[in-house]
Amino acid sequence: MSRTTAPQPPLAPGDIVDVVAPGFRCPPENLAGGIEFLRRIGLKPRVPPDLFGDDLLCANSDAKRFAQLKRALAARDSRAVWCVRGGYGAIRIIERLQALASPRQPKLFIGYSDATTVHWLLNQHWKWPSLHGPLLDRLGAAAVPEAEYKELQEVLFGGRAVTFPDLQPLNAAARRRSMVRGHVCGGNLTVLQSLLGTPLQRRPRGLLLLEDVGERGYRIDRMLEHLSQAGLLRNLDAIVFGSFTGGRETDGTNLGPQVLERFAQEQKIPVLSGVQAGHGAYQRPVFLRSPAHLTCGPRPSLVISTPAFAPYAQGRKAGGG
Repeated sequence: MSRTTAPQPPLAPGDIVDVVAPGFRCPPENLAGGIEFLRRIGLKPRVPPDLFGDDLLCANSDAKRFAQLKRALAARDSRAVWCVRGGYGAIRIIERLQALASPRQPKLFIGYSDATTVHWLLNQHWKWPSLHGPLLDRLGAAAVPEAEYKELQEVLFGGRAVTFPDLQPLNAAARRRSMVRGHVCGGNLTVLQSLLGTPLQRRPRGLLLLEDVGERGYRIDRMLEHLSQAGLLRNLDAIVFGSFTGGRETDGTNLGPQVLERFAQEQKIPVLSGVQAGHGAYQRPVFLRSPAHLTCGPRPSLVISTPAFAPYAQGRKAGGG
């Protein structure tokens, strides 16, 4: 009789985590702090010796960043791939990654901002769940709230669902009592817009998460209008906004909240804000392509399940890639 092994939380103490930098580099001390964070919570970071190198903009050449990410996603002995930093660069290597067959064994990819490009490939094309969560250079900094560290560990090692209570309804559809079930997708608005018209573009279903940093009101409005006219919002059941930080006008005002509210009023589906994810001071984990349910009405909330991964029985015994 064959014995099946029950799925388990994404990570366990002793798991190998591949460290990648598909976008910008970070200062050496920030990288060291991020590596120390992984060790402190019981994980084994694996850092390519050539993680950083010479490039006009990014952490390394396109060829090396692609090779590192490809190797990390395909490695049979690691359980997760964690981005050092965001910035810019993933879109320069995504075509090569998209040309590959997806590895048989899914693993957890973690990052946000520029990592939205990779999330989109994994979620929409490879059908992998992933984690829109804090970057390693930030987790190595002393300014991260202790509650953020604690929740991240509980989610990764304990499989606890992530609940976002007290969301703010921005239109009539969000104020009506209803339940929306599906997967969350999305991430950074600017990065998501850059995928329109590329082979990576897919029309998603479920719930779309959007966040951004440093964008003035008219730029946010232009990007949202572009997503709408390109048809990206057509099959959605709801939209939830994460943090939109910075982006003040020259006179010091911030039109971002008004832009988001006007956009919401034009939508027939529920649109809500208040998800503490993105570039804000508190960056909570948001699992993408994992079962979620959004409760609309007087007290709206979003609950996202932690995806379960089959254990790497062979990988747990291995020590290298």
